[in-house]
This record gives sequence, structure tokens and C-alpha cells, in this order.
Amino acid sequence: MSINASGWRPEAPQQGTSAAPTFTGNKALMLEEALIFEIGDIHTTGVDFSSPSPRRGEGRGEGTSASDGTPGNPVQPLSPTLSPEGRGRLGNLARTAAIGLPGLSEPETVRHYTRLSRQNYGIDLGFFPLGSCTMKHNPRLNEKMARLPGFADVHPLQPVDTVQGALEVIHQLAHWLVTLTGMDSVAMSPKAGAHGELCGILAIKAALEARGEGHRKIILVPESAHGTNPATAAFAGYRVEDIPATSEGRVDTAALIARLGPDVAGVMITNPNTCGLFERDMRTISDAVHEAGGLVYCDGANFNAIVGRVRPGDLGIDAMHINLHKTFSTPHGGGGPGSGPVVLSKALTPFAPLPFVEKTGAGFRLVEEETAEDHHAHTFGRMVAFHGQMGMFTRALTYILSHGADGLRQVAEDAVLNANYILRSLDETLVAPFGHSGPCMHEALFSDENLAEGFSTIDIAKGLIDEGYHPMTMYFPLVVHGAMLIEPTETESKAALDQFIGALRSVAERAKAGDVALKTAPHFAPRSRLDETLAARKPVLVWKEALAEAAE
Repeated sequence: MSINASGWRPEAPQQGTSAAPTFTGNKALMLEEALIFEIGDIHTTGVDFSSPSPRRGEGRGEGTSASDGTPGNPVQPLSPTLSPEGRGRLGNLARTAAIGLPGLSEPETVRHYTRLSRQNYGIDLGFFPLGSCTMKHNPRLNEKMARLPGFADVHPLQPVDTVQGALEVIHQLAHWLVTLTGMDSVAMSPKAGAHGELCGILAIKAALEARGEGHRKIILVPESAHGTNPATAAFAGYRVEDIPATSEGRVDTAALIARLGPDVAGVMITNPNTCGLFERDMRTISDAVHEAGGLVYCDGANFNAIVGRVRPGDLGIDAMHINLHKTFSTPHGGGGPGSGPVVLSKALTPFAPLPFVEKTGAGFRLVEEETAEDHHAHTFGRMVAFHGQMGMFTRALTYILSHGADGLRQVAEDAVLNANYILRSLDETLVAPFGHSGPCMHEALFSDENLAEGFSTIDIAKGLIDEGYHPMTMYFPLVVHGAMLIEPTETESKAALDQFIGALRSVAERAKAGDVALKTAPHFAPRSRLDETLAARKPVLVWKEALAEAAE
């Protein structure tokens, strides 16, 4: 073992694909793990169950421990009922065959899921450079507050007088979201970014119909917008028309204004956009859209780059969703606990969805019904059954209060500083298509244009896995060939960024030199390069051997 150039860390011998395979398939502490069906056995169980009692009038054959006749593998009831006659059954839905699940002991089960967890990548392991996703550190203070019994145990069907503290948290968070954005009101119930987009577009649709302009059926969406924007507009019944980008990566303002007319309901603009650039003509665009009778939706997924620095309301925006799991550091839920409140202008406030929290002299109430005399008489309806994601609200408010106004402003400044550091550190290694447009905002964008023939972005991404990093966002935005979109966020240190920059530069230089080893990367991951197209189109989601055995 040698000492590296810095002199402080032992340098391990170079690994390679020629190393002899191990008997177990393990690579030191990177343990190979089979599927749970390959570990367990559907004919055994790690837990002893008593056999279900037969229904009245039914018997059981001698020597049989289960209704399927398999010794040691009793078929368990789905749920017992209270009546003696139905014990062991759910009506007439008693299971008559083995379910086909593997039986494991407790150590086998714990080891299986622990080993799988070691193969996950997350922000607690290292830098997570996904562009446009803002994978920032989640302060543990937020988690502690969300786990307080009064918040963690709250139930949406509790009487309102028993959840006054929770409603106050929602009300306070709503106040700060409106304050930070300079808007008039906020709908708290949308569950995530795309859900928030739909909320904003439905509010715009309701406002236009209320003034007798339901004939406006066109939504203009720039090429630099988030990919969900056109999908949301189409889902709401609008026809989408693209607006081109300029050579600087920003909206072609002249083309957008030229397309405005009596058939245009509005525009959906992402600002800062997915090229990592601030739309400097946003106020001009908003004024033009309003003059033409339309309304302005802003995708606020990248609010982390401007929070505390820019108020979207000052830019003439009518609706904007805010991803709490991005700007305000609540966890990305993997499809779970997202939250996408939508701030609304004065023009759209009357059409906001129900329910919402309202402060009264007696405390807080949850407004859930439309009444002609109140300000919510024109609501477009509900987005969800209940109010929203309480755990996310608690975390976001904790984040806002712990940072304060100056801290939130620094969040934006440091996020932009880190992104520009990456952009300028790598713009001589990779092509930065909009590097000439001036400083970027929250993310740095590169292309694969200067790689050797036959090499592309996916080879860079797979090489980064061998370096111990989750790859950046690939092939998005679509306006850039072989796009590589990197968002460092404000929570990464200069040392962490320098290491990532060094790793990416190393992989990129290999791709520029035509290193064929990159074509089969990753080499050190639990699995080598997959046929991702086949996996996406023909996924194998069922362990067929187990089902076949269970049916026999």
C-alpha cells in the first residue's frame, strides 16, 4: 500500500476487472445478495403459527396441519372474524392455496434488508448531483420536530378542536410562503410538484370560465420548461404549443409575445429554467400575457435558487407551486410524502381549492365547504380528500424558522455560488452550451459534444458510479444534446465539490480519449451495466417459480 500525493491517506492497490472472483460473489464488505425468494423457501416459515380452527360442521383430516394439506406450512387466515363460525375466515374468502411467499428466520430477514440498504445511495452517503431535483441535506432538527407526538400522531379525522396546534403550523407555514413569494394566498393541499401544477392550471381555468372566456384553449410552454408542464396542461384539457429558446437558453420573448391572442389561456414558464438560467424578461412576458387576457403560471421547482432574493409576485406571476421537498428541505419521498403548495395572485385567490385553514377569534378552523357568502364561493373544488402532508409542513416550517430571512437568502446565494463553481471548473473539460450566457443559477449544464466518437453521456454517468457517485441528471433538458445537468445545492462544502469535479473531469477525459473500459462501466457496482430499455419495457415483477410451486 502506497501513500498518495497529499500524503495523508493510504492509497489502496488499483482494482480491476481481472481480479479473481470470490467464492461467495462478495467484494469485501460489498456483500452479494440474492432475491428474497432465492434465500427463503415457500414450504417453511421462521415463525410458528397455530392452525386455524375449522368452521362449525367442518372437520380436518388426520395428520394434516393446514387446509392445503402441507405439513409445516399452514395456510393462515387473512383476518379472523369475531363470530365462532367465521373464525379463521373473512366471510367466504378463506385462502385455499399457499400464498407463495418465502419463509425466513429473523436473522435472515434482517440481514437481507440490511444488505439491500447498503446498496442504496442517498444524501447521507455523499454528494447527490441530480440537476433540477435539489437533493439537499435534510437537517435532523426537522426530523425531530416532525416526530413530536402532537404532529406525528395526528389523524385527519380528529375533531378540529383537538388539532389546533397542527392547524396553526399549517397557517404559519402558509403565511411565510405567501410572504417569501409576494403572492396573495396559498393552497396547501397539493401533494407534489405536478399536483401543484394541476392546481394552478385548474385555478386559471376556473378564473377564465368565470369571466366568460372558457374558449381560450391554448397554453404556451417554452422549451426550457420542466417536462411535466405540457403534460399538466394537456391533462387539464388544454392544447399545448411550444415556444422556442434563444441561443442563450432563455425564452424567445418575441416569439412568445407574437403568439399571444384570444385563444391563449396562459403560459407555463419555469424560472429559473431547466437550463439553469434566470428568465430576465419575466416581467415583460407577464405584462404581455395579461394585456392579451391570459394568465401566468410559473413552475417553482427551482425556487431554491432565488428564495429570499426574488419574489415571484413582483414578476407578475399568477400561480406558482413550491416543492417543499426541494426549497425547504423536506425529504424526497420516492413517490411518498411530497408536498407542493401553490401560491396564487389576487386574481386567482377566489378560485383556490378547498380545504384551507382560516384563523378566527376562537382559534383555527378548516374550511371544507363552499358557501355563497364567503370568499371561497368560487373554489374549483378539491385536490385531495384531506388537507395535505402534515409531516412535510412541520419540517418546512422548522426549516424556515431556523434559518430566518437572512439564512434563506444565504441558501440561494450559496446554491448559485456552488453551481457556478462547478460550471467554471469544468467548462474547459466539457462543453457548457450556455456558458457564454453569463453566470448560471442553481445548476450547471453540460453536453457530450466533445467526447470521442461512440461515447456519450451514459458512459460518463456509468463511470461516475465507479467513482462512488450517483450520476447527474442525464439527457435533460431536451434542448441540449447529451445533456448533463448538475445541481450541487448549498449544502455541499468546497472540499466535496472539488472531489466531485476531479472525478467527473477524470471520467470525461477518459471518454474524450476513447477509453473502451468506460463502455462496460460500472465495474465495481453490485450490478454491471444493464439493458435499461429492456428493463423499462419488459420488467419482471413477479417471481414466477414461487407462484408455480405454490400452485402445485
